[in-house]
Amino acid sequence: MSRVSKPYETVERALELSTTDGLVVIADEHSSANLRWAGNALTTNGVTRGRTLTVIATVDGAKGTASGVVSRSAVTADDLEPLVRAAEAAARGAGPAEDAQPLVSGVPSSPDFTDAPAETGSEVFADFAPALGDAFSRARAGGRELYGFANHELNSTYLGTSTGLRLRHDQPTGTLELNAKSPDRTRSAWAGRSTRDFKDVDPAALDAELAQRLRWAERRIELPAGRYETLLPPTAVADLLIYQLWSSTARDAVEGRTVFSKPGGGTRLGETLAPLPLTLRSDPHAPGLESSPFVIAHSSGDSGSVFDNGLPLAPTDWVREGKLERLTTTRHTAGLTGLPVSPAIDNLVLDGGGERSLEEMVAATTGRALLLTCLWYIREVDPATLLLTGLTRDGVYLVEDGEVVGEVNNFRFNESPVDLLSRASEAGRTEKTLPREWGDWFTRAAMPALRIPDFNMSSVSQGV
Repeated sequence: MSRVSKPYETVERALELSTTDGLVVIADEHSSANLRWAGNALTTNGVTRGRTLTVIATVDGAKGTASGVVSRSAVTADDLEPLVRAAEAAARGAGPAEDAQPLVSGVPSSPDFTDAPAETGSEVFADFAPALGDAFSRARAGGRELYGFANHELNSTYLGTSTGLRLRHDQPTGTLELNAKSPDRTRSAWAGRSTRDFKDVDPAALDAELAQRLRWAERRIELPAGRYETLLPPTAVADLLIYQLWSSTARDAVEGRTVFSKPGGGTRLGETLAPLPLTLRSDPHAPGLESSPFVIAHSSGDSGSVFDNGLPLAPTDWVREGKLERLTTTRHTAGLTGLPVSPAIDNLVLDGGGERSLEEMVAATTGRALLLTCLWYIREVDPATLLLTGLTRDGVYLVEDGEVVGEVNNFRFNESPVDLLSRASEAGRTEKTLPREWGDWFTRAAMPALRIPDFNMSSVSQGV
């Protein structure tokens, strides 16, 4: 039986096997632990382990540099040479890569590159699970049922290149989604949290929040479609601005295809997008939202390039004090557009200088407003304006003069996050949040609640 090599050994051996001009090797060691529950009782739990190896070969030719990428899971020592040869064959059979750049060099090695991968397991729930059991008891006594799941993942990435890079990053990712339902299933409320280790997640507080929302839903009020003053909670703001970030590639803007394109040519960089002093930023070292401090690219696309693997990442303001400051670029697209190199970073923070919590913003409301829980099924309608459509879910509540007076029907909305920033009249306190729609792909976000005077609820929806 073939011995399973240590991750750094696998990287080093793959590099030794290379016969092409350049090689990038990414070894990902993955572990996960999860809990699931329904009707106030745990139903399943599990722990998984896995590894994936990605080999990126580059070949220089008269017309340019080609690349070939091959990824496989559960790679053993015997599988390694065939995998490297497959990547090399793919590179030799490909045409010149448009995004070709010299492989990154000169980055200091990670001191823990040769250490064993970090792993998660059921022990990550040591404090959370008993607290969840207590929440089940309270929910049962209060006549409500809790459903949901908790998941924790730990990915150790080892990146080595033929130019001498030896980099390592451990990424913990924890998510919690909790639904409370009335016994007759006519009322439902949702809450979610993002966490690195489940030590900052309080099931009792979440259950109390959901219990209050179920009480609000005891009174049902039907409202027509229209424009309403609306309080968007941090999770909804995150879902909208993550999509905005994904749509902010510099090349597309320069070529006139996005909301960040200037009519007549060029981009809207330097333009004021918001009257409030809003700063939208990413920082690999943001406390509680830490992400890889260097580029990890398993493939090339609009916002990433395999040639940029290992490129150091720095704090980046996408919008600063309301002005559009940066668009995402690779080294290749930065050269095409003449803009600074600004790779995507795996977290997103919106700061607006506000101090009020969402509850305090509700209490400060005069007249009528809607309070949302979350958004889902978000889809793009028009890239030129970044018009999005989607549905509200798991609770829309009517606020009258600072008091929540009942639950209203769900709506379909049509809005552009860029337009919302320009119309927001208040930003609350920034807090870590879990995006509901994009939580499977993007979990590290911190957002304030936003007050929008005229959010467009385009039609009534029967969705829950």
